[in-house]
Amino acid sequence: MAIAKAERLMNLALCLLGTRRPLSKRELRESVEAYLEAGSDDSFNRMFERDKDDLRELGLVIETVESLDGEIGYLARRDSNRLPPITLDAEEAAALGLAAKVWQQARLAGAASGALQKLRAAGLPEDVDPYEAHGALEPRIPVHEAAFEPLMLACRDRRPVVFDYRKANAAHPESRHVEPWALECWRGHWYLAGFDRDRGAERVFRLSRITGKVRSRGARFTAPVPDVVTVRETVAGWAGETADRSALIRLRTGAGYPLRAKATGVREIGDGWDELEIPYGHGLDAWLVEFGPDVVVLEPAELRADVVDRLRAVAKG
Repeated sequence: MAIAKAERLMNLALCLLGTRRPLSKRELRESVEAYLEAGSDDSFNRMFERDKDDLRELGLVIETVESLDGEIGYLARRDSNRLPPITLDAEEAAALGLAAKVWQQARLAGAASGALQKLRAAGLPEDVDPYEAHGALEPRIPVHEAAFEPLMLACRDRRPVVFDYRKANAAHPESRHVEPWALECWRGHWYLAGFDRDRGAERVFRLSRITGKVRSRGARFTAPVPDVVTVRETVAGWAGETADRSALIRLRTGAGYPLRAKATGVREIGDGWDELEIPYGHGLDAWLVEFGPDVVVLEPAELRADVVDRLRAVAKG
């Protein structure tokens, strides 16, 4: 359905841009194939008015002209819809090339490459190669989750979604009805921030825990979207990045390097184990579970109990 609408909008835009005189509704209906399939005049009129409003929201300047005999026509003059010349300096072009490389593992890679080629044709400096390597290290954002693309489109279109989500301490996934706001990558994992309709509050979901397909819903958002969606700050708080307490854990020697990087103190205790003091905040139990038998929580007791509960839930699942 979304593809059919996009094609219809494109055909209408081409008709309005390609004409030298205003076209009436009748002429536009005969020129756009999708309008010929409209069941009635009322259905066509509603479809055309929605499409016209959508094109205007996208930035197309559509003029409404009344002829001498009173007939209303429409056109989009090229000079009114022409973008100004693109002027990019070397640093701006390099930044665009770097951005395209970041997405090279996602399905957006083709679109990013095509955009750069269009910029080159529109005046990108000839002495700048946007694909040139700018250092020994090259940033990449891995996108392996199948949920990424449908959620990205749902965020863009402000379209509610439904998906099955398995919490770290749950044996089975649960259905979630979410109004998606924004996606963000943090520490190698993708997260979705949005309004959870079932719980009536903002929630953050890790994409790797979404199971099955993401299904779209036609209804509109029921909750206001914040001007700034702080996905990273929310996840950081859950992961203990803003912790004001400490936990004492036993970690197998040669394992758990992310934990060692966070540790405020490390002590060798022998027999293939080290003792670490790490910041403790909400969500630390879920992170520790990911290291399995390489981690043993010594204190506090509440953290140890939470980790044991999560491990039991995983074992049952």
